[in-house]
Amino acid sequence: MDNLAVLSLLALAPILVVGVLLAGFRWPAKYAMPVGYVLVVLVALLVWKMDFTGILAASLEGLIVAGTLLYIVFGALLLLSTLTIGGAMASIRAGFNNISADRRVQAIIIGWLFGSFIEGASGFGTPAAVVAPLLLAMGFPAMAAVMVGLIIQSTPVSFGAVGTPILVGVTNGLGGDPAVDERIAVLGLTLPEYVSNIGFQVAAIHAIVGILIPLILVCMLTGFFGPERRFRDGLAVWPFAIYASLAMTIPYVTVARFLGPEFPSLFGGLIGLMLVMFTSSKGFLMPKDTFDFGPRSSWSDRWMGTIEPSEATDVRTHMSIISAWSPYVLMAVLLVGTRVIAPLKEFLTGIQIPFENIFGTNITTNVQPFYSPAFLMILAAIFGYLIHRMSRNQIAQTLKVSGKQLAGTAVALLFAVPLVRVLIQSGPELNASGLSSMPVTLAEGAAAISGVSWPVIAPFIGALGAFVAGSNTVSNLTFAQFQFSTGAAIGVPPEQVVAAQAVGGAGGNPIAIHNIVAASATVGLLGREGDLLRKTILVTLYYCVAAGAVVSLFIFGLGLNLGTFVLAALLIALVFLARWMMRFQGKDALSRVGGGGSQ
Repeated sequence: MDNLAVLSLLALAPILVVGVLLAGFRWPAKYAMPVGYVLVVLVALLVWKMDFTGILAASLEGLIVAGTLLYIVFGALLLLSTLTIGGAMASIRAGFNNISADRRVQAIIIGWLFGSFIEGASGFGTPAAVVAPLLLAMGFPAMAAVMVGLIIQSTPVSFGAVGTPILVGVTNGLGGDPAVDERIAVLGLTLPEYVSNIGFQVAAIHAIVGILIPLILVCMLTGFFGPERRFRDGLAVWPFAIYASLAMTIPYVTVARFLGPEFPSLFGGLIGLMLVMFTSSKGFLMPKDTFDFGPRSSWSDRWMGTIEPSEATDVRTHMSIISAWSPYVLMAVLLVGTRVIAPLKEFLTGIQIPFENIFGTNITTNVQPFYSPAFLMILAAIFGYLIHRMSRNQIAQTLKVSGKQLAGTAVALLFAVPLVRVLIQSGPELNASGLSSMPVTLAEGAAAISGVSWPVIAPFIGALGAFVAGSNTVSNLTFAQFQFSTGAAIGVPPEQVVAAQAVGGAGGNPIAIHNIVAASATVGLLGREGDLLRKTILVTLYYCVAAGAVVSLFIFGLGLNLGTFVLAALLIALVFLARWMMRFQGKDALSRVGGGGSQ
């Protein structure tokens, strides 16, 4: 079989089937991913003529990578449950409540800044699951609280869980590809240096595209949930929104340049949070009027779930702010120390569990258990046990809660990552057909159709992966090699196309069904996913269009090319949209558009 179109469709089939099962039939990922894995094995055996031993080796490699990923997830969940059960999160929440009564300010500080910090520390949908109940406790409608938590899961996501989408997703997505090794050799870099370079490009793109996210957030908040449903109430705080955006993104890009992919969201969110909370307490750029949602009796029934704001956790606490924040501070110090102190880094990375030439193939990987962010997060959680004087029952509860949450993620990842590794390892080294690997074949088909316009399209593929898998990391694992190969095929720097993939994967998180369901569950809003999706898809569309235009300009510059035209169209659309928002007064029409009326 040598028909490129047919081969491309067969290579796409496992991913497409997973997407249809998840989005079309609303299957849980724990059921859809095993079906996708079985299908990729069948395609590998029957079409690519892969050796069965090669499939087993690639699958075992995937299980090992999935295990390292679950290790990080567990560490993040354990630290979060420690702060929640120990009472630190209540103290953190009370500190936020004292800054401003304006809901727009609260949404930006808690959602954008604190949410970015939580994303940097934990990732995997955690920010929405933390931000939503926090805002509910402060008096936000449940749907508004979830929407805020989902929208901010865009700019910081590429560096969530201390850089996992880049360090695990991109690294393992590209690893083992001879073309990647050749490109790295030409540039005179190592693989970690190459991935770090991609991470800096990802941060730069995010900083440009994400500058409007806080403003979009408050416009949607006032437009869909304000007493007058007016977008212009959100636009009224544009100086504060842009300032808060820059307070996060400037250190975010700087950290990506000098410290690598682990820390941009973690430190960008933390620095921005401290700066904006301090200046806000002094009245800097604070709005003259105070925005609120209006009387509870005027709220739509569809805005609320089964948990009333008054039933949320009491924000009063006797724990000091310093004590509450100390486990996160320790984690940040440990992360920086293990990454920048050379002897310590060398010692920790030297402790490895190698898996060489799995089942006699050339597939090799290794695990570094003490260099993993998971180990440091577990240490921070243990510190939290001690400093917060948690009882044995409380400690046992943190382990139980974390383990239960981890179990929900495990099945999907234990099939998703092997699926990806079979895709990637299906090349001529392990097949009898002589065909290129499935991602490379798919890339050749995409390049044949799109030509040099591909960089504009690339972020949408990343968003598709995040929507399907509920994870930027898995999206990068799935599509990084495909994007690299497509970039090489059309003659542009492939690392910039991979950067577009990573940015798009982050931009797709607001519509990831896994994230929507997880965040909705924390405020008793299950069953309203459609209402939320109709809102958050607007953010994803903006993010992918803007990112595609920016990446295209990075590659081709301003001129007669698709990126320039798309950017011009986007800017014109934003100007007209802003003018329309300033004039808009209609309440009922907006409720119908947003799915937030009383119907």
